[in-house]
Amino acid sequence: MKRRQFLKNSVLGLGSLGLMTGLYTWQVEPFWVEYVQHKMPIKHLPQELVGKTLMQISDIHVGNRFDYTYLIDAFKKAQQLQPDFVVYTGDYVSYENEAQFKQLEEVMQHLVKGKLGTIGILGNHDYGRNWAEQKVADQIVDILTDAGMTVLQNEQQEINGLNIIGFDDYWAINFHPEKVMQNYDSNKANILLCHNPDVCDLDVWNGYEGWILAGHTHGGQCKAPFLTPPMLPVKNKLYSAGEIDLKDGRTLYINRALGHLWQVRFNVRPEVTIFTLER
Repeated sequence: MKRRQFLKNSVLGLGSLGLMTGLYTWQVEPFWVEYVQHKMPIKHLPQELVGKTLMQISDIHVGNRFDYTYLIDAFKKAQQLQPDFVVYTGDYVSYENEAQFKQLEEVMQHLVKGKLGTIGILGNHDYGRNWAEQKVADQIVDILTDAGMTVLQNEQQEINGLNIIGFDDYWAINFHPEKVMQNYDSNKANILLCHNPDVCDLDVWNGYEGWILAGHTHGGQCKAPFLTPPMLPVKNKLYSAGEIDLKDGRTLYINRALGHLWQVRFNVRPEVTIFTLER
């Protein structure tokens, strides 16, 4: 093969590969949900909860940045797994205007509910512009509550012997973990919901030991294999995705998000996590 022909073929091949990769990151992976299975050992877990399942869904981002009807299909598939508990770790909308309320109501008609309980917390996007619009957060809480979710805002709720602690969002205007952590009882079977994993590095925990379920990062949405994602909205760049042992009795799990800030993903598939409870 002549050098000129070789170079031409190489350029065409690289162009085709780039086109295919672009189509994959735009039209395939953003809608290719991974249902991730994990074990969740919990201190003081009642025997009757051993083997029960807890599903985590995070960062659905209903809005105009992608076809949010994909979320309805994902919810329908998740419902088939019949989880015992379902927890939502914030960012239900990508808020632009009041149209997101109607869109969220449409999606919440298909809310995945736990047979024993359905709990959620808020994320920064649920507080509207600059994460500071209380009226937006209140409206979202009303929609979620009407759909059958209990929203915890620096509160805790015990369901069948599992105590679920929920922080409000770190970046927004109602982050007051001390309101609930002053009543932390280490003798209960606890798990904790916290949208932004950077909170793990703050002095707010009052000796807490156990699981912390977070979201917020989306796993970076795009990352090269074996490398840290180039864009993570956290100070601690170790907080990307998956299970992280914090070495002090706490285990952090960061869900990669079901929705997207923008419709692009590469090597970071959207995620629904299913934990099996153990003692």
